[in-house]
Amino acid sequence: MISLRYHIISIAALFLALAVGVVLGSTTLSRSMLSGLSSDNDDLVRQVHELQSEKNGQAARLADADRFATSVGPLAVQGQLSQRTVVLVTTSDTRPADRDALRTLVEGAGGTVTGELQLTEQFADPRKADQLRDIVVRLLPAGVQLPTASDPGTLAGGLVGPLLLINKANNAPQASPEETAAALAGLTEGGFVKASQGIRPAQLAIVLTGGAEAGDGAGDRAATIARFATQVDRSGAGTVLAGTSGSADGTGAVGVVRADTAATSILSTVDNAQTAAGRVVTVLALREQLEGRTGRYGDAGNAERPSPGAQQE
Repeated sequence: MISLRYHIISIAALFLALAVGVVLGSTTLSRSMLSGLSSDNDDLVRQVHELQSEKNGQAARLADADRFATSVGPLAVQGQLSQRTVVLVTTSDTRPADRDALRTLVEGAGGTVTGELQLTEQFADPRKADQLRDIVVRLLPAGVQLPTASDPGTLAGGLVGPLLLINKANNAPQASPEETAAALAGLTEGGFVKASQGIRPAQLAIVLTGGAEAGDGAGDRAATIARFATQVDRSGAGTVLAGTSGSADGTGAVGVVRADTAATSILSTVDNAQTAAGRVVTVLALREQLEGRTGRYGDAGNAERPSPGAQQE
């Protein structure tokens, strides 16, 4: 008969064998797994280095292209706006460097900048929409008729357009200097705009904005700027809405315009005004507006071509 002691020893030996097998098996598996993970990690590191190198190369090429556009830009637009007047309208997210560079380019094209009207953050704030509507109606000069649309952007454009742009039919101001001063003062006191000193009405307008809007009410803010620019265009000889990278997205002012066929039939848009090339295109698009033509220009997928006259690849 097999003794109890023999059973205990046998069972202990069995568990010991199992434990040794598990340890040996797990060690072999761990080495295999570690070897595989190390190989994967090496591949990832190599891919990161390749992507970084590609990114650096692309950035260098873009920088070279921007320097080239900066140097040849004045020559490309020379005389395009000769004896024309241009008013600048900027939004709260416009970079001063982009505005100043564009102004210099307009002047290099022979144009005269008559002033700047900055739209404040409150201008596009959905929470201030009712207040903006009320002040627009109250400040409307005699002889200026507001559009039938009730959204704040269109209504504000219906007021500001005739103040900033002369009549394209007879080149005459559409409001008296006193009416213009009173209306701009009222919009300034309401916190909606800031006007440069001595601003005068012009033949053409550039509405310069930033990229895509973000956060709550992003779509409404973008729509307000888009509809404002579209209505301003209806008041004079031509307007271009120029935005920076991201402006052609769904929550960017340029993107909102491009989604509206009625707006794109009259208003030209540029989506890369942060670049020297984009600013050159903005001036060329403004000249094109004088000739009754429009376009969607830039780098975004919803642009029809890079610049006036260029073919999309």
